[in-house]
Amino acid sequence: MSEQKESSVLFSLKELMNLEEDRIKTEEAQKAAAAAAAEKARLDAERAAREAEEERIRQEEERRRNEERRAREEAARLEAIRQAEIEKARLEAEQQARLAAMAAQQQHERSLAALQQDESKSRLRKILIGVVAGVVILGGVSGVMIYNTIQKNEQERMIQEARAREAEEQVKRLEAARKESEAKEAELRRQLESAKDESTRLALQKQLEAEQAKQEQLRRGGGGSARPASGGAPASGGGTKAPCNCAPGDPLCSCL
Repeated sequence: MSEQKESSVLFSLKELMNLEEDRIKTEEAQKAAAAAAAEKARLDAERAAREAEEERIRQEEERRRNEERRAREEAARLEAIRQAEIEKARLEAEQQARLAAMAAQQQHERSLAALQQDESKSRLRKILIGVVAGVVILGGVSGVMIYNTIQKNEQERMIQEARAREAEEQVKRLEAARKESEAKEAELRRQLESAKDESTRLALQKQLEAEQAKQEQLRRGGGGSARPASGGAPASGGGTKAPCNCAPGDPLCSCL
């Protein structure tokens, strides 16, 4: 009888031990599953963050390409307008020179017809011929000078527009770099707050300090550059005045 009781007790103890082992295994399995789920969630979050950053960079690059394309199209349009204006000015100058030459020729013919009636006025005829020839030459020279002045002014205007566009593009590039750096800094701060081990925190801290130094350089670069004035003239006291190439007495001279 006592042996049966001992056997029952041993059996119960063994069952309890088996139950305890099963409970421990179940808890360990649950912990392992929870750890695996947490690791999967972390990896999914990191992948989502990477994909979001890649999408942002792709959109920014697309926006930059579109802006560059629009800038090229606008430059081509302005160049076409400029060439049309130059051609129009050239044609007008040639037309004025032709009209002046025709008027001088007509006056010359009328003067010759009048002078042929009186041979005693030969000296006056020679003088008048010289005057008419001078008028023709002066008309041609004036047309060329007008055309050259218009072309020179147009070239100066194009240089000023190119400088303005270059300054504007520089400002846009600095602004885009600044925004990208700020976004990267925010991401580094987020990673730094969630970092667990010290080595990762140190590495992230170094990257954050480098990004902050980069932002400081961008701020200095953006604040130190100034857009050129709309007139395009150099600041007084800093450079020498360009030499004047206008003909004496030219009413269209820009050096005055």
